[in-house]
Amino acid sequence: MASDKVVQLSDDSFENEVLKSSTPVLVDFWATWCAPCKAIGPVIDGLAGEYDGKVKIAKLNVDENPATPGQYGVRGIPTLILFKDGKIVDQLVGAAPKSQLENLIKKAL
Repeated sequence: MASDKVVQLSDDSFENEVLKSSTPVLVDFWATWCAPCKAIGPVIDGLAGEYDGKVKIAKLNVDENPATPGQYGVRGIPTLILFKDGKIVDQLVGAAPKSQLENLIKKAL
C-alpha cells in the first residue's frame, strides 16, 4: 500500500512536482508487473515518512506515463532518480537496500 506521503506522478504533473519543486525529489520509476519494484515499495514508503518535509518522494508508473521515462533514458526498472533544483543529482537502477537509498537521498540534503 502506498504511503500518503508518496506523490503519484504523471507525465503532466512531472514538471511542477519535480522540476519546479523547492525541495529535492526522489522519483521511483516503476511498473505494476515489476517484482523488484514491489520489493522496494515499502522501503520507498518508509523513506517518504522519514524524510517528510526535507525530500519529496514520488512514483511514476512507466506503463501509464511513457514520455517522462523516455526523456530521462530510463531503460530498466526500478530506476530511482534524485532531482534537486530541476537537475539530476544521482540515480540508481535496480532494487537497493534502504541504506543505499538513504545515501542517495543525503546527496541532496
